[in-house]
Amino acid sequence: MAERAEKDMESRSGHRIFRYEKGALHPRERGVVSEFPLRLTVNGRELATLVASPHQLNFLVAGFFRLQGFIQNLDDLLSLGICDDFGAAFVRIRGEVPDQLRPTLTSGCGTGIAFDLPDHVTKSGPAEERSFTPAAVFDLMRELARKAHNYSAHGGIHSAALGDGRELLLYAEDLGRHNTLDRIAGEALFKGVETTGRMLVTSGRISTEMVAKSARLGIALIASRTSPTDQAMRLAEEAGITLVGYVRADSFEVYTHPQRISAETALPRIQGVAGVILAGGESRRMGCDKSLLPIDGARFIDHIYRRMSALFEEVIIVTNSPGLYQDIPCRKVPDTYLRKGSLAGIHSGLFHAQSERIFVVACDMPLLSAELIRYICECGDEGDVVIPKAEDGLQPLHALYHKSCLPAVEEVLETGRRRIVEFFPKVRVHPIDSRELARLDPQGVSFRNINTPQEYFALREGQSPGPVAGAQRPSTQQRTTDAAKRLTPRSG
Repeated sequence: MAERAEKDMESRSGHRIFRYEKGALHPRERGVVSEFPLRLTVNGRELATLVASPHQLNFLVAGFFRLQGFIQNLDDLLSLGICDDFGAAFVRIRGEVPDQLRPTLTSGCGTGIAFDLPDHVTKSGPAEERSFTPAAVFDLMRELARKAHNYSAHGGIHSAALGDGRELLLYAEDLGRHNTLDRIAGEALFKGVETTGRMLVTSGRISTEMVAKSARLGIALIASRTSPTDQAMRLAEEAGITLVGYVRADSFEVYTHPQRISAETALPRIQGVAGVILAGGESRRMGCDKSLLPIDGARFIDHIYRRMSALFEEVIIVTNSPGLYQDIPCRKVPDTYLRKGSLAGIHSGLFHAQSERIFVVACDMPLLSAELIRYICECGDEGDVVIPKAEDGLQPLHALYHKSCLPAVEEVLETGRRRIVEFFPKVRVHPIDSRELARLDPQGVSFRNINTPQEYFALREGQSPGPVAGAQRPSTQQRTTDAAKRLTPRSG
């Protein structure tokens, strides 16, 4: 068993993967969970194959027979031998094995499988050669989270979805993650939905059985919020399937066939500007921390960070509670002037940023427009502050600031004042008028704050906050569609 454990440790380390982050694929090494097939032979009769982690297999086998009702105590277990090299367990029990046995769900949530691909898969070669953008992976995973009502209610249901890189085609839920794929395969058969070259996302770990079933369907890419096993990686490599794991708000890891992820289409990041997210608000009207509100499978701040990290090389979160965001891979800096509101956050961002300019956004603004942000940053030479001017006035929490503003900001803060616009008379301010905003963001959702529970629930239902001056008010259906599109972060 010690030798088996040593082999297990070897299989967990040194796997070369690729991590998608900030618009590019980066090589990494990662250990993966081992998946070990153990064939059970009982009283000379082959019974089932358990799929499990390769440790303490004697406990696994004895417990399996006890819970199946074959033995009551150790006296009923006459002999137990395990061959690690061949993945076989030979068991003799007191009494006879029943003649009629129904298929048993094993520890791998499957029925005992062959760990080699069928001939028609290996002979036909890899799945259809096509590519998917990172945005397509994020989008389908978000759609899966949106539809997984049962899982969100009690956490006991797995879910899976089939997509073509543009939209969700089929969705299924079940107690077993493998069953969700069976359901998708059956529905596709009844409805005539093509599965070859498609993308599959799942809520559970990617095991060998998931890969084997996907190979039979011609699936090109499988993605999960967790990880694949080592044997799943081996099968996927052989079948030409791209495995993606640990899908988060702005990153994922690619375990096999990374060439299918087309990350080269991302626009270059904005130079000379740092992105700053203000996450220190008191959220009085909402009654809870707005940055942590869930929407489409992630928190507000996850959506904002993902958009900002695609636009800027440096992203900073200004917060006095960095522990809330420890899973977001960027610098967290505190306020120098405590309890001085958003102006203190702007000051901290300017002070800590390595770039001469910062683009500031609040943590309750998840509907950012990359096009509008790029335009604002392109106007950086026009003033020390470049700020949108909408129908309800200036938008200081969706604006560009130069480090030259620091003395004026500090002068205002030292006198106990907190309003952002109070330092504007001391610097050059370039407003972007509503006509330009109407062209770049007709809905006016980019700098709309979500301040109240009513606004939050309206957002979750897909309702737009409303247009800017000069823009024609769209229909309810169009508002719903556009709000959903705005929430979807696109590359660049």
